Amino acid sequence: MKHFGLTLQLKSDPDLMAKYKAYHRDPWPEPLQGLKEVGIEQMHIFLLGTRMFMHMATVDSFDPATDFARYVEQNPRAAEWDELMRTFQEPVAEAQPGQWWATMECLFDLDDHISQEG
Repeated sequence: MKHFGLTLQLKSDPDLMAKYKAYHRDPWPEPLQGLKEVGIEQMHIFLLGTRMFMHMATVDSFDPATDFARYVEQNPRAAEWDELMRTFQEPVAEAQPGQWWATMECLFDLDDHISQEG
């Protein structure tokens, strides 16, 4: 299993932020199924102010460069969801040119320091 941490900004508008949260309380089923189909096993999105952090656990073969593209290409509803969500979002200052969700560096993994035995 692979783990990814990504970050993004929500636009600083209380009405937009409330709508964004509402969409995530009742997400469309087709994009959720699409995430599973490309190998995303778990996803959590956290929010502090306007800064979002997303943690994903994926199958070992998951490659963000190809599998996110496949997610929107193979699933029209996922593409529609992605386009809609981008109206609420903006890249963080640290994002690379053309990067939407910026990939974060993993600095610590508890499993690396504690034996999985016993």
